[in-house]
Amino acid sequence: MAVVVKIPTQLRAAAGGEAETVLDGATVQEVLDGLFERFEELRTRISDDDGSLRRFVNVYLAGEDIRFLDGLQTPVSDGAELTILPAVAGG
Repeated sequence: MAVVVKIPTQLRAAAGGEAETVLDGATVQEVLDGLFERFEELRTRISDDDGSLRRFVNVYLAGEDIRFLDGLQTPVSDGAELTILPAVAGG
């Protein structure tokens, strides 16, 4: 399934400057694996050593937080939009 992955400004340097890319996958995990194959540096910025998402990284599928769906095993449909949003903190 072709999925559009939106890459936020703060991660674009690790993604060759791309704002979005199209990847294949049947689940969020498969799409992210494809993203990491294409842009290896994103792996360390988005996921922990065990492959889970970092605590401060939010992933949305069609505007829905995957934490409230099936997490990384959430199925994706053809043409779906996956958005990666690292939490931003400041003071």
